[in-house]
Amino acid sequence: MAQPHLLCMLLFLVLSSATACDRCVHQSKASYFSDAAASSGACGYASLALAISGGHLAAGVSSLYKQGAGCGACFQIRCKDSKLCSSKGTKVTLTDLNHNNQTDFVLTSRAFMAMANKGKGQDVLKLGIVDVEYKRIPCEYKNKNLAIRVEESSQKPYYLAIKLLYQGGQTEIVAIDVAQVGSSNWSFMTRNYGAVWDTSRVPNGALQFRFVVTSGYDGKWVWAKNVLPADWKLGVIYDSGVQITDIAQEGCSPCDDGNW
Repeated sequence: MAQPHLLCMLLFLVLSSATACDRCVHQSKASYFSDAAASSGACGYASLALAISGGHLAAGVSSLYKQGAGCGACFQIRCKDSKLCSSKGTKVTLTDLNHNNQTDFVLTSRAFMAMANKGKGQDVLKLGIVDVEYKRIPCEYKNKNLAIRVEESSQKPYYLAIKLLYQGGQTEIVAIDVAQVGSSNWSFMTRNYGAVWDTSRVPNGALQFRFVVTSGYDGKWVWAKNVLPADWKLGVIYDSGVQITDIAQEGCSPCDDGNW
């Protein structure tokens, strides 16, 4: 059973170490990889990655990946060559870890070309790497709740692994508890990697979840009261019934908004 005071301490530690000015504009560089490589991302979305944000995906450096907590975060990125690129830029979802510290982001080629002015996509692609500015923005999944996918590695009733999909707002899930529906005997789950969480203490029956969600310096509990049925199946995506739409409230003044 997860102890409330331990979870509160975890929440305090996470919030106190949160990246200030996460929603402010940052200067860096971006390169690209093939869209096909998006399915091998460190967040574990696999083939589902290309269905997220229309294939506009990105690998981010460790400060953005945040040991997996940054998986699913959304960013607006625009290149700074005004002759080739639009002021609008492109919106991407973080699905992978970028191990190359020369750039903050590696984008899918589709997202990389989307930064260009009309008819200039191939010209931007030929550059290979561009100066960019970016900021974190809320993710928007219209008519989609936070979803939980039961991973094929799960072994009922001894082991449960889940993947989180369609996390909206500008938030990060930093802790998850699971319990039988109607029970207050909660078991904590551990982040296995990326967006995948697991536990070897699987309650019987239908399952409910509660999440510790942070947005900037704020944090709260979110309850999903009836998610997995008692006969949950491998590979199936279940609707949590909740939407997370919080926007980060951060003490990031002074903050350069880059006229966005």
